[in-house]
Order: sequence, then structure tokens, then C-alpha cells
Amino acid sequence: QVRLVESGGGLVQAGGSLRLSCAASGTTSSIYAMAWHRQAPGKQRELVARVISGGSTNYADSVKGRFTISRDNAKNTVDLQMNSLKPEDTAVYYCNADRITGSIWSHYWGQGTQVTVSS
Repeated sequence: QVRLVESGGGLVQAGGSLRLSCAASGTTSSIYAMAWHRQAPGKQRELVARVISGGSTNYADSVKGRFTISRDNAKNTVDLQMNSLKPEDTAVYYCNADRITGSIWSHYWGQGTQVTVSS
């Protein structure tokens, strides 16, 4: 099992910045990818940014150029630096880890952290 604990959410004005952090504990070996997703009220959960073990990243088009995901494999953490925040970035942000053991994939989620951007 992998436990994910997020921190860093809060209330910020439009144009401001926040940094989210996620710490993984438990059976963290063979974690292939870590990511941040978000879910706004009335909307489906969507991928925000993802980083795989080799360091490659991908971002949702809506956050490209504003958000940066970074991963520390030694510390089993993944951070999301969010700049130039917009009201439409308001959502609950969830940390996610995908682990592969042999041919079996396991997916883990944190409890979520609220990000609110005021206009």
C-alpha cells in the first residue's frame, strides 16, 4: 500500500501562486508515475500534471506555462508549483501515484486539498 498526504492548498487571489506538496509513504518502491489531478464542483476529475520515474512530464493545456510539477524520487515527494492562478483553477487537488509490480498496476490517491482562487 501507498499512502499519499497532500499539503499546501488554500485561498489566493487571482494572479497569485501556491505550491502543493504530496508525500508518499509505505510501499513506495516501483512507483512509476506521480501526478496531480483536480476536481471542480460539478465537473469530472481531470489530470493537471504528471511526472514519470524517468522525469518526463505532461500537463493539461489549461495549465501549461503556469504550473510546474517536480518529483523527488529520494524523498518520494511530488510538488506542484502553481503561478498566475485563475479563478477557474479553483478545485480540490488530488495527488495520485501509479505503481507497477510485475504486470500489475496499482493506483493510489490522496485525500485532496482545496485550492480557491478569488477574482
